[in-house]
Amino acid sequence: MSIIPESKTRQVHTLNELSKRKVVEHNSLITSIAKMDKTPLKMFELAVSLIDTDNPPQDQTVYLSKQELFAFFKVNDSNKHSRFKEAIEKMQKQAFFQIKKEQEKGFKYTSIVPIPYVEWTDYNDEVKIEFHREIMPYLINLKNNFTQHALSDIAELNSKYAIILYRWLSMNYNQYEHYSVKGGRREEQVESYRNPIISMRELREMTDTVNEYKLFTNFSKKILDKPLQEINDQTTFNVTYEKVKKGRSIDSIVFHITKKQVAADSSYKQDDPVYIEGKIRQEETEDMLTVKAIKSPYTKLLMEQFLLSYIDLTDTTILSGLQKNVYPLYDELKELRGLKGVKEHLAYIRDKQDDYSKKNIAKYLKKSIEQYLPIVKRQDIDHE
Repeated sequence: MSIIPESKTRQVHTLNELSKRKVVEHNSLITSIAKMDKTPLKMFELAVSLIDTDNPPQDQTVYLSKQELFAFFKVNDSNKHSRFKEAIEKMQKQAFFQIKKEQEKGFKYTSIVPIPYVEWTDYNDEVKIEFHREIMPYLINLKNNFTQHALSDIAELNSKYAIILYRWLSMNYNQYEHYSVKGGRREEQVESYRNPIISMRELREMTDTVNEYKLFTNFSKKILDKPLQEINDQTTFNVTYEKVKKGRSIDSIVFHITKKQVAADSSYKQDDPVYIEGKIRQEETEDMLTVKAIKSPYTKLLMEQFLLSYIDLTDTTILSGLQKNVYPLYDELKELRGLKGVKEHLAYIRDKQDDYSKKNIAKYLKKSIEQYLPIVKRQDIDHE
């Protein structure tokens, strides 16, 4: 019988514990400029995951296990203690957040060294980490405008820009999930959280690249393409993007976020009973609408006009959205113009389709029929 070394058992246990951790931060911190490289940024995220927001530490202090830290960074070599010491020193000498606050007369900028004090010994596993008092409001006063993301996702990211983008994408997708379940926003607003847009100026500020990668080809490769590939490979998100031009220059970037399906016992599931109940109701409604959409003759017409692809037929969000928001309007058009009128409308909008509408097909079809129906009704009134 083989015996698993105690150190290995402890490491597995540590990884399991890390997989359950969440990082919760105020949105102002997520959109701030992180003046640090990937190691201090990841160490900060790990330290934040130790804060109990229901019971915040009175002295701004949390205690971290060295074993946990080595597991998080996947460090197993003999130099791990010296590398840990170097990382701590680098974080305290170089790392700070530059936070921008809007005020009446303009913007106020605050620079905060997030972790000014760290204490450890070479004979003990415990590491004492003390946060700066000025950073604490962004980590504990979280009644509004905060984001929660999985620490295990951050652990898998190995570039600064991937971490920065992941945090910002999580901030937006969290709002999409929240308002999808609890309501309180128009459908267009809810969809905008899943397809967030950011100006090039804001993106350069957030990634601290205002004076770097002046050519967009270099910028997109370093700040967008490689980090997003890492996010798609290593986290729960699948993300694509497209450029929005203003004249000849790139003005902004639109991201399109979807979430991968995860196992029922995954660490990403929410613990909030209201959230779970809402998600169950939402999924039941979505399933029912999806089945109806698949059986609908309008789905066949959309396929014939190449407005829907076979991949779209596997997306329950698209199908349930069509059944709920678009097909009832096609029923109205069918009453006025017959099925032939619906076919003619679809053939017309297919010719007008562009790349953006292909990625937002349900929204595009809804907007098109909403604009067309009043015209048909006016024509019938004039004819009468």
